Amino acid sequence: MTSILNKYSNLTQRIIAALVGALIIISGICYSEWTYFIIFISICTATQLEFYKLVGLDGMLPLKTFGTFCGLCIFSLSFFIESGRIHSKYYFAIFPVATLIYLIYLYKKKEVKPFRGIAFTFLGILYVAIPFSLLNVVAFFSGEYTFELILGSLLILWANDTGAYFAGVRYGKRKLFERVSPKKSWEGSIGGLLLALAMAYGLHYTTDVLMPWQWLCVGFIIIIGGTYGDLVESLFKRSIEIKDSGRLIPGHGGFLDRFDGLLLSAPFITTFLKIF
Repeated sequence: MTSILNKYSNLTQRIIAALVGALIIISGICYSEWTYFIIFISICTATQLEFYKLVGLDGMLPLKTFGTFCGLCIFSLSFFIESGRIHSKYYFAIFPVATLIYLIYLYKKKEVKPFRGIAFTFLGILYVAIPFSLLNVVAFFSGEYTFELILGSLLILWANDTGAYFAGVRYGKRKLFERVSPKKSWEGSIGGLLLALAMAYGLHYTTDVLMPWQWLCVGFIIIIGGTYGDLVESLFKRSIEIKDSGRLIPGHGGFLDRFDGLLLSAPFITTFLKIF
């Protein structure tokens, strides 16, 4: 797909890739809980592998394969537990599996600074796998699979990104956080906020899973989490001196570029829904 879209402008690539990606994700979410599972475990895998690849570019040596395996175990366990297929006691299986990371490094004779590798292996799990796994809590929030919550959260996130991009291109003058991300502007953030809140408010007309004020709260969480998630990922990329996390998504970069806002928002959305 990348080679086909290379002849188009960056904006055209962004639009085409966004439409195709959104169609695949929305179809998977809406069709069944199993297609949702396949879609998001695939995205989780690709994102975590991408993270470890980028960390490797900076000279770190995390356990790319085993770290990703741990992430997939956490995502799968949370799906089967939250869907009621297995007992929640199996969450404890995560700890002995993750502890094996220490033992693997213990037997890596050529590793000069093993705890640096251990730290970045765990960071990949904490930064990528756990937020994606928390989406399962959202998906089964009502006790059964409810695609509206996941779909609504994604629509708000995409509205925020879209509004921020076009408002920033058209009106962006005042830098939001120039030290980390020179292209981000206050005008873009305001554009994203307005479009995301409009989307959040509109969602209560199409679904009754949340009250209007709850959708607006989720909207604010995603706006703030999306903005800071993007800045955190920009800080990460700047620290290893790269522009995009990857080139798998034409016009958008990599999976980290596309889902950084979701990674930071997911823990707060889950906490809000559980408490309120």
